[in-house]
This record gives sequence, C-alpha cells and structure tokens, in this order.
Amino acid sequence: MKMTELQVNFRKDLIMRGFTESTIKNYLLVVGEFEKFVSLPASLFEEKHAVDFLYDCIINRKLKEDTVNYKNSILKMLFIVTLNKEWNSLRVPRMKRRKTLPTVLSKSEVKEFLECIDDIRYKTIFSIIYSGGLRLKEVRNLKVTDIDSNAMKIIIKDGKGKKDRHTLLAKNTLLLLREYWKKYKPNNFLFLGDDGQKPLSARAIQFAFTKYLSKTKIKKKAHVHTLRHAFATHLLDAGTDIIYIQRLMGHSSITSTTIYLHLRDYKVLEIRSPADLLND
Repeated sequence: MKMTELQVNFRKDLIMRGFTESTIKNYLLVVGEFEKFVSLPASLFEEKHAVDFLYDCIINRKLKEDTVNYKNSILKMLFIVTLNKEWNSLRVPRMKRRKTLPTVLSKSEVKEFLECIDDIRYKTIFSIIYSGGLRLKEVRNLKVTDIDSNAMKIIIKDGKGKKDRHTLLAKNTLLLLREYWKKYKPNNFLFLGDDGQKPLSARAIQFAFTKYLSKTKIKKKAHVHTLRHAFATHLLDAGTDIIYIQRLMGHSSITSTTIYLHLRDYKVLEIRSPADLLND
C-alpha cells in the first residue's frame, strides 16, 4: 500500500528514533486512520481534529482505554515531531486507566496445563515461557544459541525496549528442550513455522494455548501471557526479592513488577484476616 507524504515523513522520524519495523507498521496504520478521519491536508491538522478522532474512538468505536491512549501517544508524536505543531495534553487528555489485576494460574494449574499437552513442540514452548517469564515475541525469536545449559540460563536478545537480559532455565525444561531438539534438530531459530525458515507464528502459539487450556478443568480466562504472570507471582511466593524479579522479567520500572504483589498467595504468606483473630 502506497504511503502518503505524511506517512513517509513520520516513518523517517520513527526510524531515526530506533523504532522496530513492526512498531513502525502499527504507528503508520494509526496515522492512516487519522488522515482518513480528518480528510484535510496535513498542514491544516489541529488539536481539535485529534480530540474529535479520539472521541470517535471512545464513543462510536467503543475502544478500550489502553487502545485510545496508544493512539493518543502516536498522534502526539506526529504533531510535535513530524508536523512541528502545538500539542497541549490538557486539551487532548489521556483516558484514566482501569486498574485491573491480571489473571494468574496457581502452581497446580500450571502443572495441570503443561501435563495435558501431547505435542512436544508446544509443551517445550509453554514450559520455557513459564520457566523464564518470557513474552510471546521473545519465545518466538529464541535461537538454539540462546539456551545456556551450563549456566542454566535463557538469553533474551533484543527484548522489549531493545534490551538483552538473562533469565532462568528450569532443569525439567532443559530435559524437554533436549527431547525436542532430538526430534526437530533446529539449527537457528528454536521454534520454526511450517515453512522451515521463519519462527513459528504468534497466532499458532496462541491457538495451541487455547486448545490445550480447554482440555483442562481450569475455568480462568487465561492466555499465553498468563504463564509469564504466573512465573513472577510464584517467584514472589517463594520469597524472591522483587528487584531480581524485575530484572528477570525485563521491566524498565519497578512499578510494573509491583503489580504482582497483589497476586501473591496469602495462604503461602500465612496472613490471616483480623476477623479470624477476634477469638484468639
């Protein structure tokens, strides 16, 4: 699809700031939506057009807060950097986010889920995600050389924010990896798609997760990322310092990690309600 002059200039600004191709593609889609909505030359764009666009996203398109704020951030960069126009965050406000807690599986539920998987490839993928708290993109991009069996580490290269890090490799996951390697013998990307060249698609992994979850007795609304949440929460339950968990998860800010404090197992902590202490 041919890009507009505005999209070409915006793309240049994004490349200069080191954005990934996938992020650039998504940002350009939003700019395309905005251009179509306003239907005016870019030189005539004003803050009120951004307000109208975001209002339409909320009222007519019924988009969630995070999605609207995502588009807000893109338009802000478009106005300030590419168009060199004014942007007042009071006039173009961000939506207040609902503070919801992520779903987390218990250790017994993770075990039940992993044990129901009869495909060695997907069993290995989901075991790695839980073993090291990987994101979906990170497990897809793993290469054979990223598994350090001597140090029992998984090396994450070019993770979120273009950061490298090391995380944990469980002993039982290493055994699975060896079994998997004997069957598939990968020599570059660890988990290849059907074409034998590119990594297994995110959609295939997500579909497999839903398929195997349906075979369990688990009723929670879980997804692939739920295994990453379980990794962090179970480490906290085991007494791991939250600073180490932040590093293993690859969080830029400790604030992102502290959400798992709300997901801890109170039975493990032996915390009792004061109502239970009235008769002590």
